[in-house]
Amino acid sequence: MSDELWSLIEPLLPEPPPKQVEGWPRVPDRQALCGILFRAAHRHPVGVPAPGTRFRLGHDLLAPPGGLERGRCLGPAAPAAADQAALEEPAGLVPGGDRLLPRPGRPPGPKSGPSPVDRARPGSKHHLITDGQGIPLAVSLTGGNRNDVTQLLPLLDKIPAVAGLVGRPRRRPDMLFADRGYDHDKYHRLLRERGIRPVIAERGQPHGTGLGTFRWVVERTISRLHGFRRLRIRWERRDDIHEAFLGLAVCLITHRHVQRLC
Repeated sequence: MSDELWSLIEPLLPEPPPKQVEGWPRVPDRQALCGILFRAAHRHPVGVPAPGTRFRLGHDLLAPPGGLERGRCLGPAAPAAADQAALEEPAGLVPGGDRLLPRPGRPPGPKSGPSPVDRARPGSKHHLITDGQGIPLAVSLTGGNRNDVTQLLPLLDKIPAVAGLVGRPRRRPDMLFADRGYDHDKYHRLLRERGIRPVIAERGQPHGTGLGTFRWVVERTISRLHGFRRLRIRWERRDDIHEAFLGLAVCLITHRHVQRLC
């Protein structure tokens, strides 16, 4: 992490506690943040092979190095791992009538819903608005069952003030380009009332009818956003934690774009 990026992030971090709590000593904030970014962007091995063995432990730690046999086969199963698994929730199938049924899982976390494109499995959706160059201006998180058009006005309200060369900072664009999922008469009218010209593809028209030249920058930014492994699949049950990583990824994408221009 460069010194310039750290100077922008450091004022946003909370103050450290007045005294050391019990447990491991506190790690410096910059070192901890570098570890989080590295872990989110790279998949590195979590274990090392035991000396004298022919097995390599990659991304998944199947057994502690001491539990590996020094020959060509595995040793006996580690009892500690089995005891720990027995303390967890029971897994497998449960009786249901004349057959065995899968055990029901935990309820989905907040800001998640049945995905209409993935057999109603619980999932989340990222909504993004960018400028003409693909720089992200605002991002939001909703359930997988929410319509895209419901986040059109909230995203416009979340756009920060963008300073230009002359005059007051701007908070709304002149035109808004969007795909046919946002083609609703109600939102056409609301955009015009805000002084924004809507340029939205019409429903029922074939793809590639005029807007593909401008719309690809949003898809490119979304692909960069999902390049962070922590955001490609939502692992956190708490929505505020996932939104924190989402905002951090937006800051990194914007910072890299500014560095390319300098």
